[in-house]
Amino acid sequence: MASSLPAGERADVTRLGKGEKLSTIERIAVLAVVGTIVTFDTVGLFLPPGLDPLTAALGIASTAVLALYLWSPLIATYALGVVFALSFIPGIEAQVLTTAAFAAGLIVRLGWTSLVLSYAGVFLLASALVVTGDSRDAFNIAIFLVGAAVSGAVGFALRIAFARGRTLEVQLAEKAEQERQAVLAERRWIAGELHDSIAHHLTVVALHVQMLDDDRTSSESQEAIRIAARKAMTDLRFVIDLADDGPRSEGMPSGDLAASVEEAQQEFESAGHAVVVDGDPSDERIPRAAEIILARILRESATNVLKYAGEGEVLIRFEIDDDAAKLTVSSPLSATPRRELSSSRTGVGRMAERVLGASGEFSAGEVDGRWVVSALLPIV
Repeated sequence: MASSLPAGERADVTRLGKGEKLSTIERIAVLAVVGTIVTFDTVGLFLPPGLDPLTAALGIASTAVLALYLWSPLIATYALGVVFALSFIPGIEAQVLTTAAFAAGLIVRLGWTSLVLSYAGVFLLASALVVTGDSRDAFNIAIFLVGAAVSGAVGFALRIAFARGRTLEVQLAEKAEQERQAVLAERRWIAGELHDSIAHHLTVVALHVQMLDDDRTSSESQEAIRIAARKAMTDLRFVIDLADDGPRSEGMPSGDLAASVEEAQQEFESAGHAVVVDGDPSDERIPRAAEIILARILRESATNVLKYAGEGEVLIRFEIDDDAAKLTVSSPLSATPRRELSSSRTGVGRMAERVLGASGEFSAGEVDGRWVVSALLPIV
């Protein structure tokens, strides 16, 4: 039974470092045994041939003392020692020693190392005293010693069993907490993916809806809305499939950086921004993980540009070497941002979380009248 416990828990049980508490079932069992024996001893006082009152009282007291173990093992042990000392007067020390043998199980179950060792030593000394007083009790004493050993073994086994139960309860509680945290993390992940994937396309739709009344841009806006809606549906299907952990649909976004640059360039130009792309987003030195992160950064930056940028040129720059890949998106600030386009105000935080989680460097802020987002990822 002990082998089923972790090594540390087994060591704690073996050391018996602190007092234990009986379970409700154990308390009921002890009280039932004590109550039954005390009842029979009490009834025996009134049945012929009657017992000596002192003998009967000490016999009842030795059994009743067991109930004290439910409250305090130390006080109960002292009380049992007093009863044993008094038992020499009527000569019923062997009877009290029987109760002491049964109490050994309670001592091991409830006590601590010093108390258990002290009790064992005193029990052996008491057994020796009984044998010294009457050598005819030598065989009975051997039975008492075996009984005490068996009772102690049962108490130790119960202690280990309940220690294992407590360990399992703690493990179950920890597992439940881990599962709860996993569910929360999954919810945060789904929310983040929906934000990164869907918010961008909805921003494009909202922007071009405002341009439908202009005959010069109406047809282009309609096409942009159609494309954005189709991409939003594709991305939504992608997130749903990931959340369901089911079979992957075809045509899911792959995180291709070059395709993301081309998409952002088209969206900027359709919104009236001139676009300059500096550097090669298809550089083979960019690892796949970094490419996916940079594509996400570019998409979120594009969302912010479409919402808040003023008139002027948008710069997308890649600086790549053997050690790091850096993306910079720079756009002009607007004196009158589009207030009608709502914002969750989580985009910058999501970008920083992605980059810092990959041991990179991230910054976003105003530089010389422009809004500059910069993400640097190590190439390893």
